[in-house]
Amino acid sequence: MKIIKFTNEGIYCIPGKFYLDPWYPVDYAIISHGHADHARWGMKHYLCHTLTKNIIKHRIGADISVETLNYNEPKTINGVQVSFHPAGHIIGSCQIRLEYKGKVVVFSGDYKIKEDGLTTPFESVKCHEFITESTFGLPIYKWQPEHLLKTQIHDWIQTNLSNNRTSVFFGYSLGKSQRIMKLLEDYGEIYVHNAIHHINNAIETSGVALPKTIRLDGNFKKDDMKNKIVIMPPALLGSKLLKRIPNAATAICSGWMQILGNRRWRGVDAGFVVSDHADWDGLLQAVKASEAEKVYVTHGSQASFSRYLNEIGIESEEVITEYGEEQINSEEKKTVETATSK
Repeated sequence: MKIIKFTNEGIYCIPGKFYLDPWYPVDYAIISHGHADHARWGMKHYLCHTLTKNIIKHRIGADISVETLNYNEPKTINGVQVSFHPAGHIIGSCQIRLEYKGKVVVFSGDYKIKEDGLTTPFESVKCHEFITESTFGLPIYKWQPEHLLKTQIHDWIQTNLSNNRTSVFFGYSLGKSQRIMKLLEDYGEIYVHNAIHHINNAIETSGVALPKTIRLDGNFKKDDMKNKIVIMPPALLGSKLLKRIPNAATAICSGWMQILGNRRWRGVDAGFVVSDHADWDGLLQAVKASEAEKVYVTHGSQASFSRYLNEIGIESEEVITEYGEEQINSEEKKTVETATSK
């Protein structure tokens, strides 16, 4: 008995007659989280976690039809019991559990195993079939403990202060920026770009407390920014706004820094391994904890990760989807352009 199939529009629940994070317009879309490659414009009706509602209304449109559920709150749709479970990826991110006639399928969306002190921690969900991402599905990707990452970042800021430099971090406005804010909490005044400020407002309106920040608009005085901390979206690398910040020391926060290291990639001064995705060990931990009989591997290093799972005795199949960071980059650019004009 098949519950799901992979179609041109996205992942389709056959008995439920709905889609999971579809990439083309459909009647009913169940959304795992607010990133642009998973929550897209054009659906007639959306179902998402309570904390994701304001995020997607801000990003997609205030007039969209959207319904919400909390974690572990079941809803039956055409005989399929649907429930959301924490994915640990970003605020409001979910694994989507489907149960139909005793068979359980879990779509993980994007997820992170390590706790970050901000996002609801990942929850393992047992199932017969598990759909997993594989963004960092290679053994080289292994994240260090949060306290060591925090020390690295704080040491870098301290060095910048001693050299009379302003510390500028680059991270996506949804997810990565809030993670950076948490790492920098109580370390100094944090200025955030308009795009991040608007996302923070959407999150806080849902009742989530975020570290205190100051909105950075285009009218700031250069002297006020000396030796401060600034967070910007990656789309502003090399921008006129960045060039206005006095004596800026720049850093990219990304899981890709695991292999790029501290080289001056894209002209920045430093790189920190900050990821909202599971590393190699985290992916394996999630797959094994699911006890799934069949694993579908989506975006990232899907061929390598799927092959490895088959080698260790876990039946796996590679699935090509339209998820991935390229779509997020495109959306990020639109968000920045919109917010900068406000």
